[in-house]
Amino acid sequence: MGLPAGAPVLLWFRQDLRLIDNPALAAAVAAGRPVIPVFVLDEHAAGRWAPGGAARWWLHVSLAALAGALADRGSRLVLRRGRAIDAIPHLVEETGAVAVHVSRLYEPWARASDAAVAAALKRRGVAIHGANAALLFEPWTVRTQAGGPFGVYTPFSRACLAAAPPPRPLAAPAHIPQPERLPPSESLDDWGLLPTSPDWAGGLRATWRPGEDGAQARLERFLARGLEDYDTDRNRPDRDATSGLSPHLHWGEISPRQVWHAAEAAGAPRRRGTETFLKELLWREFSYHLLWHNPDMPEQPLKEAFRNFPWRNDPPALRAWQRGRTGYPIVDAGMRQLWRTGWMHNRVRMIVASFLIKHLLIPWQEGEAWFWDTLVDADLASNSASWQWVAGCGADAAPYFRIFNPVLQGRKFDPEGAYVRRWVPELAHLPAAHIHAPWEAPPIELQDAGVTLGRSYPHPIVDHAAARARALAALESIAQHRGFR
Repeated sequence: MGLPAGAPVLLWFRQDLRLIDNPALAAAVAAGRPVIPVFVLDEHAAGRWAPGGAARWWLHVSLAALAGALADRGSRLVLRRGRAIDAIPHLVEETGAVAVHVSRLYEPWARASDAAVAAALKRRGVAIHGANAALLFEPWTVRTQAGGPFGVYTPFSRACLAAAPPPRPLAAPAHIPQPERLPPSESLDDWGLLPTSPDWAGGLRATWRPGEDGAQARLERFLARGLEDYDTDRNRPDRDATSGLSPHLHWGEISPRQVWHAAEAAGAPRRRGTETFLKELLWREFSYHLLWHNPDMPEQPLKEAFRNFPWRNDPPALRAWQRGRTGYPIVDAGMRQLWRTGWMHNRVRMIVASFLIKHLLIPWQEGEAWFWDTLVDADLASNSASWQWVAGCGADAAPYFRIFNPVLQGRKFDPEGAYVRRWVPELAHLPAAHIHAPWEAPPIELQDAGVTLGRSYPHPIVDHAAARARALAALESIAQHRGFR
C-alpha cells in the first residue's frame, strides 16, 4: 500500500535551530509533502543535563527567532513540552504524519530517548529519518588504523584533515509547504524559560543575539577582522580575537560546515591563523568523539586512577570561586564575566578550572555543574571533555602536575590588566605591575587605587605555593594506582 496522498511529515527541531544547511529540513521538503515543524522541550529525558539557566534564556530567544524565520517561509513552529517518547508519537497520530525527519544528537540521554522514539514509531509503521546537522564528522566515522576510537587529539585531527572535506552547506528552502491544518501549539512564553524575579539576564541580552541571523552576523564580523593573528591573539582575553560562535554552534543556529567553508574562503590560501581556527573546530569534534565512545564521561574520570583522588569538600571555597571572590584577579575576572555574560574566554576557562581543581582540590564535576548552569554555550561533550582535560583525568589530558600560576597567567595573557579592569572594577586603578597580585603592591599604591585588601577586594583564599605543594601531594597519593598516566 502506498502512503496516503497529502499526508504530512514531521520536522523535529532540536539543536539545529536554523534553516540554512539543515539536512533534516532539506529532506523533509524534498519528500514533496506538507511539513509540520515541531520542537519538543523534553526536560525529563535529559535529567540533570536539561538546559541550565543561561541556556534556557538562549533557547527562548532562539526559538522565537526560528519561529519568525519559518513564518517568513509560509510555515509555523509547533511547540510541545513533555517527554519526546510521548510527544512525537502523539503528534504522528494527531496529524497523520507518515515520516519524521530529525537531526541526530549524540548525548547519552538523547541516544536512549531516540531509540525509544524510533521503536514507538516503528510499531506504528512510521519511519524516522536521522541526519547529521551538528558535526563535520560523525563519531563512528573517524577510526584509528586498528579500527578503534581515537584517544589523543593530534592523530584524530590529522585523520579528519586527511579525510574528504566537509560537504558544502545546503541552501535554505525558499518555501516550506504547510498542511491545511496544523496541530495546536503551546506558547513559548508559558514555558518560563526566561528569568523573572530577579531578571539576571541583562548582561546576556547586551552581549548576545541568539538565532540564525545573529550567528551569521557574528561569523561575518569575526572573519572581517581577519585570521592573520588568530594563532596568538586567541589566547588574549584582553582582545576581541575569538569567534564567540560556541553558543550558536551548540544550538545549531549555524553549522560547523558553514563555519569551516567560510573560514577557508576567508583565509585562502590557508595561513597559520586559519589552520589554528579550523583545528579549534576539530577540538569540538574530538569532544563529541570522546563522549560517543565514553558515555559516562560527564560523570566519571576517563582515567581510572582518579576515582581514588583525595578531593576536598570545601563549600566556602567553592562559593568564593563561583562568585569571583578568590583574591586572584584573573580568576575572579573570568568568573564575573561568566556570571554577567554567560560566557568566558577560553584561556581564562583553563585558568579558573585549574584553580578550582588544583589550588582548591575541589572535584572537577563541581566546576562542570556550575558551568552547565551559567554558560550560554553549555555543551555536554565540550564541557565534560574540557574539565577532564584540565583535571588530567581525561583523554589526551594536560598532566595533572601542570598547575597554572594565576598571577603569571594574568601577566602573560592580560599584560596591561585590561581584562581584569573590566570585570574587577574595584582594582581598575592599580598599575599594571600589581593588578594581577594586588597583595604585592606597596600600601601607598593600594591607597591611591582605593583598594583595601580584605574589604574592597579579598585576600587570596589560598597561597599559590602551598596549594601547588598540596596538589602534587594529592597526585602522589594515587601515582602508583594501576592505569595512572
